Amino acid sequence: MLICGVKVSHDGGVAVFDGDTLLFSIELEKVGNGRRYSPLGDLDRVGDLLSAHGIAPGSVDQFVLDGWWDEAGTGGPSIRTARGGRPHTVTVAPYVHSGRGSAPLDRYLFSTDGLGGPGETGYASYYHATGHLMGAYATSPFARRGEDALVLVWDGGITPRLYEVRAREHTVRTVAPLLSAIGNVFPHLCGRLEPFRVPAVAIGADEAQQRQHLEIAGKAMAYAALGTVREAAFGVLDELLVAHPPITDQACVELSEKLVVARDELLPGMSDADIIATLQDYLGARLLDSLRQVVSRRFPGSRPNLCMGGGCALNIKWNTAIRASGRFADVWVPPFPNDSGAAIGTAACELFLRHRTPAVRWDVFQGPALGHEVPGPPWRSRPCRPDEVAEILYREGEPVVVLDGRAELGPRALGSRSILAPATAPEMKARLNQLKERAFYRPVAPICLASRAAEVFDPGTADPYMLFEHRLRPGWADRIPAVVHLDGTARLQTVDDASASSTVQILRGYERRSGIPVLCNTSANLSGHGFFTDAATAARWGRVRYVWAAGVLHSLDPSGLDSGG
Repeated sequence: MLICGVKVSHDGGVAVFDGDTLLFSIELEKVGNGRRYSPLGDLDRVGDLLSAHGIAPGSVDQFVLDGWWDEAGTGGPSIRTARGGRPHTVTVAPYVHSGRGSAPLDRYLFSTDGLGGPGETGYASYYHATGHLMGAYATSPFARRGEDALVLVWDGGITPRLYEVRAREHTVRTVAPLLSAIGNVFPHLCGRLEPFRVPAVAIGADEAQQRQHLEIAGKAMAYAALGTVREAAFGVLDELLVAHPPITDQACVELSEKLVVARDELLPGMSDADIIATLQDYLGARLLDSLRQVVSRRFPGSRPNLCMGGGCALNIKWNTAIRASGRFADVWVPPFPNDSGAAIGTAACELFLRHRTPAVRWDVFQGPALGHEVPGPPWRSRPCRPDEVAEILYREGEPVVVLDGRAELGPRALGSRSILAPATAPEMKARLNQLKERAFYRPVAPICLASRAAEVFDPGTADPYMLFEHRLRPGWADRIPAVVHLDGTARLQTVDDASASSTVQILRGYERRSGIPVLCNTSANLSGHGFFTDAATAARWGRVRYVWAAGVLHSLDPSGLDSGG
């Protein structure tokens, strides 16, 4: 049974399951060094991607499209795209269930539009929010163990809401709304402040504008470290949000305008960084307060499991506060909580509802395979073992692009499409940010052997996907300064020491030589694009001396380097 999930709008992608097993998930930004957040672009690309992976489109038993809003202005949920190079509109399920006679797992069925299975029964579609819900639960350890879980879903287009998945009963139900603000309230308000100032217009038709908007939240999360949280301003923010319920996309625009006009009156003496830091802390605190109240009222005396989905689950401050609250037995965030996991999530809806499959088998390294194009002169190439890469990192202190196997799922580079570098030099963070054309305040993540993480970091728990923050234990901030953020935290990625992956072998080799189980890990990509697709692309980028790809080291004389921005 082949199920193909499709995300047509921004963060477009195609995910294929054979029964409960994920075969691959291809995000369009990771194809041909595409732009970040690339939409599918053309429905014909679904067939192209399937064929490229050895699957005849006609052999797919069910296509499932992610839901959306009325993007095309048809009066119903629809997405502007193309078909065979011509403008085309595809009809899908709504963005979120209304609660009036609807249920989270409502299944919409549409005529084929060329996306039918062997019997041409049409394609299915599920609410966008439910895709986040099921993508989080189905990939969780709770689903694998047959356990119930609560699922918190909050993305840019919806207010946060809590669901419950009951494994034995095989049911999904809405528990309660949590706040009145959609996730876009954070980037919209930050987008009226420096250094993120953009026109105060609702997101919509323009792809470049949408891409600019999607970039703000992650950058603002980092920039907040330059500010001071002013809890005295929480009351002002309460009044602003209460005055505009519910906080829709248009209300976000109105709020951002009010903030600009009445800033000195509402938030006197606060810098842009102070406002961003305060807003981030305020939203996280109010989310946690509401979550605690609802769980205490609806699940008294229990500590349920919690999954988190939607783009807001990329905010490590909020994730960390929720996990540290002690209110939950365990907290799970998949490596693709935002729309990069939407194709997986919408397929998981179909598997859960129609095939009674609550848990899926998956691996984080199931993205596109590494391309075969390699650099020519003046680059020199030779076979090279991972341990030799560790020697280069230790002896020369130079960054190395590491490309191996299939790419990671989701937005974080986790070792297959990474730039690795020693974390021991204070200037390495600035150097990496310059190479990648990033602002000085952007953090560089540590990748650490799980067996020693608790020695270096607090709490130092196993966190393989960079979705929670940790602090450095005494003495370690001076030893690995390049991975310490401006506020003293680190977005840790742990890796299993026993893994056979090339990156783990490199890290183990570096630890043997240096005694330090940590390296810098940042994504290997062109600025504003997805991961490098092959060694030749990394070489053309030309900002590091060493590119290691699939067991081959490509090196360049220092005189040939591009120094970057």
